[in-house]
Amino acid sequence: MKKQQYLSRIIDPKVEQYLSTFGAVCIEGPKWCGKTWTSSYHSKSSIFIGDPAGNFQNRKLAELSPSTVLEGPSPRLIDEWQEVPLLWDAVRYKVDQSPQKGQFILTGSATPNHKGILHSGAGRIARLRMHTMSLYETGASSGQISLEELCRGNLSPVMTGEVDLKQLIEQIIRGGWPGSLDLPLKEAALLPAEYLNAIIDDDAYRIDGIKRNTEKMRQLLRSLARNESTTATNRTLKNDIKSVDDEDIDVETVASYLDIFSRLFIIDNQPPFSSKIRSSVRVKQAEKRHFADPSLACSLLNATPEMLLGDLETLGFLFEALCEHDLKIYAESFGGKLYHYQDYNNRELDAVIELPGGQWCAFEIKLGANQIDQAAENLLAIKNEIAKEDGSVPPSLLCVICGLSSAAYQREDGVCVVPITALKP
Repeated sequence: MKKQQYLSRIIDPKVEQYLSTFGAVCIEGPKWCGKTWTSSYHSKSSIFIGDPAGNFQNRKLAELSPSTVLEGPSPRLIDEWQEVPLLWDAVRYKVDQSPQKGQFILTGSATPNHKGILHSGAGRIARLRMHTMSLYETGASSGQISLEELCRGNLSPVMTGEVDLKQLIEQIIRGGWPGSLDLPLKEAALLPAEYLNAIIDDDAYRIDGIKRNTEKMRQLLRSLARNESTTATNRTLKNDIKSVDDEDIDVETVASYLDIFSRLFIIDNQPPFSSKIRSSVRVKQAEKRHFADPSLACSLLNATPEMLLGDLETLGFLFEALCEHDLKIYAESFGGKLYHYQDYNNRELDAVIELPGGQWCAFEIKLGANQIDQAAENLLAIKNEIAKEDGSVPPSLLCVICGLSSAAYQREDGVCVVPITALKP
């Protein structure tokens, strides 16, 4: 890769920070999200374990002599290390022998079984999760508003420009795949479809050598797409498959397939926020279902721009997925964590960002500007209810992330409004 052609990513500063702190860094995430490009940019030498050249000679060499493939200027990139799990211990041992920081960058698009791995690598190998590109990284967001500054209470009103609904839909269908940035939408939409085929037909088997029912895996993926941005339980997914595809699948199989999808970084669920709210109110512990990129759900639903324009409810769920995908990337860049909130009093928050100091910010996500008033009312009501409870910590920021707003501003009631197409870290 020519480094002058590299398109910078939000994760870059954190990669540099980790390389200066740890002996090795492992960058994990979905296939085709840009891990190899980013790792190559930060490395001085590399070996690609999955390279088929010479009848996969790199893999064979790594299996015969792991220490040999580690030789080279640092940081040395070991791409797709999970193809030869012995490399993990070889890297950990090499790091133990030298105090030098930033010796290796490992990339992985699957979490392998730990069979044969003797050491966790704790303290030696740090893990970083990489995502597909955000709107800011692809250039679809102007970046006029910093999420970090917003969470710190700083927002200067600014006109951000009109947003075209059709262009927003195209961004959802296209997704954040670096390899399709310059493709027409019709061709770009083929990438997530082929991604899923590769996962089901090849990667799911290669991860542990177990053959699975590929048709049931596809049915489960379709059910996940129908339940995108919801807190559907495993049993709900099972019943959904039965009612829509007229096929039965037991809950245990659903759970095992979901574990495979998680290990292959296909899904990236949003955990519930409760541990920091010391409240007597019982909080639901269900995760909100998300794919690693909203384009995967679009592909499974066979969604086209015309279909989504005619089905605003589905579009709303997919838009929420897009926003929460980006909010997670932006928040992680400054040490924040993304959650959602849902309790048994039917109070919900689409997104919660917990800051490193313990403060937290509440977000509602709405596609249309006509929904801002309702979203603001919900945010204020939840803040007031939480403030009444003993030992509770109310949110420090209330914000509506909107799709079709043309300005970023703070309302008279204190609620902020920010278009997703103006947001950056």
